[in-house]
Parts: sequence; structure tokens; C-alpha cells
Amino acid sequence: MLPLLIALQFLTSLPVRLPAPPTPWQQGCSLLYYPLVGALLGALLWLGAALLAGAPPLLQAALPLTLWVALSGALHLDGLADSADAWLGGFGDRERTLAIMKDPRSGPVAVVVLVLVLLLKFAALLALLQAQQYLALLLAPVLGRAALLALFLTTAYVRPNGLGQALAANLPRPWACGVLAATALGCLPFGMAGLTALLMTVATFLLARRAMLRRLGGTTGDTAGALLELVECAVLVGLALQVGLA
Repeated sequence: MLPLLIALQFLTSLPVRLPAPPTPWQQGCSLLYYPLVGALLGALLWLGAALLAGAPPLLQAALPLTLWVALSGALHLDGLADSADAWLGGFGDRERTLAIMKDPRSGPVAVVVLVLVLLLKFAALLALLQAQQYLALLLAPVLGRAALLALFLTTAYVRPNGLGQALAANLPRPWACGVLAATALGCLPFGMAGLTALLMTVATFLLARRAMLRRLGGTTGDTAGALLELVECAVLVGLALQVGLA
């Protein structure tokens, strides 16, 4: 139970208190619950969208997106902003890129990337909710957090003594493979929507991981957060395009 509470405390802004300080092993096990946390967030978003069914279309998309950001505490958006600044300002240099990521200030590149990602999410949500495709609100958070589990399973953490290093070092790998397989299989009963979401997740994961390995030789907390945001955005956009082309 404690690993689930750790995952909830780390990935959400929900008022979760741990009964005791977690051990490194419990921190590693918390990664296994990331897709479940995504499912909880998705259920809350689905409920919020359902309650707004009679609202003006723009608000039907804007308010769930606001709730989405609030529930995650904008944690992953911060990682996306830091990664965007570092990728441009690092000029291809590993150490410079890592140094920029640690700078708490956000430059114009970070602002532009955040605006574009949130705009894409908003537009996709508008199209999906108008078509009453609420399933996207569940698939995107689940697959975004499953991508984090896959990243820590397959990719070295490059900042020594960081929280991510403890997570990766203590991750139960056989169980992680099982959770990822179950998450992927769980998408298939949803037909083309589930398959599209899964394919968008895999494609985004592979492209982002390749970029991380080329520049850094692994991942950091910031690039992990950026991956989650990119996966969520890709899933929403992919499903919205599918609805528009149907």
C-alpha cells in the first residue's frame, strides 16, 4: 500500500500523507503503480468532463485541462519547460544541457513549448469532448505514466544521487515488464481508439528516448516529465485526428 501512496504523493497534488519515510525499495516499487495513478486521474477527469456536458464547448475543454494541470501540480510541465530550454541552449553539449536543466528560470523557448503543448491539448480535448469521446481522458494519463515506467526500466538515470536514481535502481524489473504488458493489453479492448493511443505512445516514447540517449546518454527527472507531457499530447492529438477522419 505504501508504494501506491508514494506514487500518488509524487505524481499528483492530492493531499496524501505517508505513514512513514519510504525505503529505497518502496520508492522503486512505487513506479509499478504509475499507470494506476494515471487511471485515477483519468477517472477524475472523466467525471469532471461529464459534469460539464451542458457547458459551452470551449469551457468543456478548458476546465478539464485546467483540472488536469491542477491535479498533476504542473510537475511534468515544469520538466518539459526545463528540457526545452536545455535542448536549445545546450547546443548539443551534454554538460551544458544538464546545467541548464538545473536552472529554475524559464526562457522564451520554454514558454513557447508550454503554450504549444497546452494549445494542442486544448484543441484535441475540444474535438474529442464535442464528439463525446471521453475515453481519451482515461487513455492519455494512463499511457503517459506507463511511459515513465518504461523509461526508468530501459534507460539509465544520469544524475548521481538523485531521486530518479533511487527509483531506477530499486525498480522490480520483472514486475515492471508485467505491468507494462498489462497496460498495453488493457488498451486493446477499446478497439481502434486503444490501438491508436498505444501506437502514438510507443512512437513518442521511442523518439524521445532516442533524443535523450543521443544528448545525455540517459534520462533525468526533467526529461521524464517532458516525456509524459509529450505522450499525453500525442495520444490526445492522435485520437482527435482519428475522430475527425472517421
